[in-house]
Amino acid sequence: FIWDTIEITWDKQFDKHFNRLCAFKAENGHCNVSQYDKQNKSLGQWVNAQRVSYKKNTLRSDHIQQLSSIGFIWDLLEYAWNTNFDQLCAFKGQSGHCDVSRNDKRNKSLGKWVNAQRVSYKRSSLKSDRIQQLSSIGFIWDRQDLSWNEKFDQH
Repeated sequence: FIWDTIEITWDKQFDKHFNRLCAFKAENGHCNVSQYDKQNKSLGQWVNAQRVSYKKNTLRSDHIQQLSSIGFIWDLLEYAWNTNFDQLCAFKGQSGHCDVSRNDKRNKSLGKWVNAQRVSYKRSSLKSDRIQQLSSIGFIWDRQDLSWNEKFDQH
């Protein structure tokens, strides 16, 4: 009896926050509410708590389905990596190569990301599936090798 009351309270709390999240998405175009957003602090904290529960495998499946149905991002780092990878693919489509300079004013953040991938690769901290993804589009792992090969090919 008391457990049913607690369950109903949890459902009401979830529904309340979920509805607030839907309103946030309608206004902002995404569900990524920061817990540091002063205007939406409690919603941001709730969003973060959902991600933590999901990672711990303690979030109810119906809640997972509800959140997924509105485009909820479960892993921000994975999402950011994939977004940058997509941008790199688009860059390659336009330029014919994946060598984005950190000094490229139009692609400054992408250039920094490309450099970060090289650094992670050299430190052996880049996941093998990411190495595979980057290699599959002709990613240049070592810019010095690229320069040397270009000079060698010219002679």
